[in-house]
Amino acid sequence: MEITTENIKELRDQTGVSIMQCKKALEEAGGDMNQAMVILQKKSGATALKKADRNLKSGTIASYVHAGGTVATLVELACETDFVARNEDFQKLAYDIAMHVAAMNPVFLSIDDVTEGDRAAALEVFKKEVEDKPKDMQEKIIEGKMNSYFQDKVLLTQAYIKDGDKTIDDLIKGAIQKFGENMRIIRYTRFAVGQ
Repeated sequence: MEITTENIKELRDQTGVSIMQCKKALEEAGGDMNQAMVILQKKSGATALKKADRNLKSGTIASYVHAGGTVATLVELACETDFVARNEDFQKLAYDIAMHVAAMNPVFLSIDDVTEGDRAAALEVFKKEVEDKPKDMQEKIIEGKMNSYFQDKVLLTQAYIKDGDKTIDDLIKGAIQKFGENMRIIRYTRFAVGQ
C-alpha cells in the first residue's frame, strides 16, 4: 500500500507523534493505520524506558473542580524542561489526569505504593472467596483477583476515562514519545465534600 502525506498527517493527528516517527511506523506496517498505531504504542514504552533516568526539573500542577464543586483534584506532572512544561498539550495532559483522578479516586499512585498490609488484607478476602474451588486452581484465581483489584486502585494502571483502551501509564508513555522528555506524575490529591 502506498503511504501518502495524508496517511502520515492522519496518524500524526491521532497520536501527536512526530511526522518522521509516523512515516516510519506506516512503512513498517505496510501502510496499515491500525498496525502503525500499535507500533507507535510499543515504541512509546521503549522510549519511556530509555528516558527514565533523566532528571525532572520542571513541570506543572493542574487542578480540576467537578461541576457543582463537590470534588476537586490537584496533580503534579513533572518533566525535564520549562519548554515542555509551558506547552499547551503538556498542560492539557496534566488537566486530563486531574479530571481522571476526580472521577476514579485512585488509592495508590503506582503498584510500588501498595503496602504489604494492603496486600495481606486483600489476600485474606480472596482466600475465603475461593475456598470452594479446586485446590490446584485456587492460587491462579487468587492471583487474578489480586491483579484485578489493585489495577483498579492504582492510578497508573487504571483505564483512562476518556479512552478505556489506554491506561494512565500509556498516556504518560505516549507523551514521553511525543515530547522527547522524561515525565512522571509526582503526586496527586483529591478532595471531596463530606470525606
